[in-house]
Amino acid sequence: MSRLACFVPPDLLHEIARTARSAALRRSALDSLAIDAAIRTQRAENAARTLTVPMSASAGSGVPQRFIHDQRNGADMTPGPVVRAEGQPPVDDPAVNQAYDNFGDTYKFYWEVLNRDSLDDQGMPIHGMVHFDTDYNNAFWDGEGHMWFGDGDGTLFSDFTNSLDVIGHELTHGVTQYTANLAYSGQSGALNESLSDVFGSLVEQYAKQQTVEQADWLIGAEVVGPQLAPALRSMKAPGTANQYDKQPKDMDGFVVTNRDNGGVHTNSGIPNRAFYLAAEALGGFAWEVAGRIWYAAMNDARLRPNSRFAAFAQATIRAATAIGGGADSEPTKAVTEAWRTVKVL
Repeated sequence: MSRLACFVPPDLLHEIARTARSAALRRSALDSLAIDAAIRTQRAENAARTLTVPMSASAGSGVPQRFIHDQRNGADMTPGPVVRAEGQPPVDDPAVNQAYDNFGDTYKFYWEVLNRDSLDDQGMPIHGMVHFDTDYNNAFWDGEGHMWFGDGDGTLFSDFTNSLDVIGHELTHGVTQYTANLAYSGQSGALNESLSDVFGSLVEQYAKQQTVEQADWLIGAEVVGPQLAPALRSMKAPGTANQYDKQPKDMDGFVVTNRDNGGVHTNSGIPNRAFYLAAEALGGFAWEVAGRIWYAAMNDARLRPNSRFAAFAQATIRAATAIGGGADSEPTKAVTEAWRTVKVL
């Protein structure tokens, strides 16, 4: 995946910069957009970056390899010093400990539920860069083995290390990179974003042992301020998470745009709702059947980097048929009906 995968959509920041009544909110949104642009420029100029921490791990061990770096509120994307490594005790910095623990919960989900050993299934070390820049309202996966965390400005967003679904979301971009490798543009990009929401939510549900009915299906609830309450996105009801949420619930509302890589953060609401509907129909713990189906679809050899919604829907139906035991199985019926409801099929 060649593009930066940020958690907070640029369209949302643009909208806040354009319409917010508070000058402080407008300035904060513009500052974060400027940082995002600078990051992309810096990555283009410095694509090859070398880390000075151990990069090897024993594949199949079931033990994560976590390294948390302190960027000390600097904007340079050169990795800062490692302040907590695998097996080391907690430190005085809450952000460091939150990143470390939430990385562990994400690894645990993939290992225990899907038998996947880290992002690449080969024991890949996970690097977290905390305190990136000043008042930065975002978190992102850089496609090179690192997750970067802003502290938030304290108004629009708070510390991004505090949210397990945010971390599960961003690290799943790495899983997608090593499986379906969906291009970050148009429908394939919206699928890429949706998979991160799906598994980010499942990581949190597994950690809390929540059933489909107990889960809130909200993304980013722990990091948004009052302006964006209660969350950044809703998988259950796209378009209702906050006053700026414009995600469509089905293909009738599909947004055609040149912004945000073809609306990847907006149109992801459609496959998000398809997953929720399938999980709701199947009941119980969403990771047990629906999650396994979506994960199998990510690994479907028929998918291509530019696959669209319909191709992924068919991949989930094939997976449901295999996992459920036939075309007339409950999983197959639930998945098919979910995609029909969002008008992809």
